[in-house]
Amino acid sequence: MIYEQRRQQQQKQQQMMMNRVDRRKVVGEGRQAIEEEEVDLSGMSLETLPNPSLNLAAICKLNLSNNDLQTIPESLTARMLNLVVLDAHSNQLKSLPNSIGCLSKLKVLNVSCNLLESLPRTIENCRDPFLGSKSIDDLDHNVSLSRISNTPRSLEELNANFNKLSRLPDTIGFELVNLKKLSVNSNKLAFLPMSTSYITSLKILDARLNNLRSLPEDLENLVNLEVLNVSQNFQYLETLPFSIGLLLSLVELDVSYNKITALPDSMGCLRKLKKLSVEGNPLISPPMEVVEGGVDFVREYLSEKMNAGHNSSTKKKSWVGKLVKYATFNGRIGSRKDREGCNVTPDHYSSFDSAVYTGKSPKNTRKSSIEGLASPRYFGMFSPSRIFSSKNLS
Repeated sequence: MIYEQRRQQQQKQQQMMMNRVDRRKVVGEGRQAIEEEEVDLSGMSLETLPNPSLNLAAICKLNLSNNDLQTIPESLTARMLNLVVLDAHSNQLKSLPNSIGCLSKLKVLNVSCNLLESLPRTIENCRDPFLGSKSIDDLDHNVSLSRISNTPRSLEELNANFNKLSRLPDTIGFELVNLKKLSVNSNKLAFLPMSTSYITSLKILDARLNNLRSLPEDLENLVNLEVLNVSQNFQYLETLPFSIGLLLSLVELDVSYNKITALPDSMGCLRKLKKLSVEGNPLISPPMEVVEGGVDFVREYLSEKMNAGHNSSTKKKSWVGKLVKYATFNGRIGSRKDREGCNVTPDHYSSFDSAVYTGKSPKNTRKSSIEGLASPRYFGMFSPSRIFSSKNLS
């Protein structure tokens, strides 16, 4: 009787599964032609996945969200070689199959709202070794899904929000070089891997609501980062690295509800920054009256503070002076038109310009800049961890 009930339930699930298959265009030609399929098994209260009667190699999108799954079979993912999107959010998953590394065409992985304590290291293999620098955005927007599914690429979006992650794979940033969005909010992360700063394609990094103690030092490598959210790490996050001021593409920065007492002076050079959230911190620098004036006031305050530190006779010199002192840049720093926002003294102009400096100070010291210095052209020529070490600042 029990066996018959299980058999009927499996048949019902199989029928529902077949009803949720969306067959699309044919991929390939002749004998190698297959129909690519989108399978939606969301919201079916599944505790286990039924034995599929489909050609797994034809599935390009699989939605397993809003079920009660505790595992995804290794054999299942190992055979879905053309999978582009895998959505398994809102289940009871405690781990991901190691065979997820076989999904070399996977573009989007959503495993949020589960019980994951770690990600398998094999997730770093979700890339095509022949990809190079090609991205999905390099393709024509009118191209068919079948053509996209045959285009080599690596994982571009990883959503692991609302889990129990205490760490990420150490070398994740060295392998998933085309990752554009990394969302790991609402976990138990104490640190982000050092390799995170090498994901040069990254545009959005969301690591709020964790236990972060610090951020990677070499953030200047994230030349495309536009949104950074490390808010609500509460009593854990006390400082921000100076290299955060070299994120020249940054548009939004949220560091609210932490224990930060001072913003790095280098943030005065974040020319594209439009939105800054710092509430809920015991800020001393900049003072609250400056913060209340908005992002432009904060940027001007930090820029002036940096320039004042550079011009002072105290032992602690500005980071600009350190760049020159340690010969971390060479060549010209760009035209005077480009030098807006951060003051560089005449002595420093002569260090880079071959032309003779006239000796006249700029009419408005606030309008001279090191933006030319901090351009991506020079990123590989210095290390903030060296420049801003306590030894060098003493």
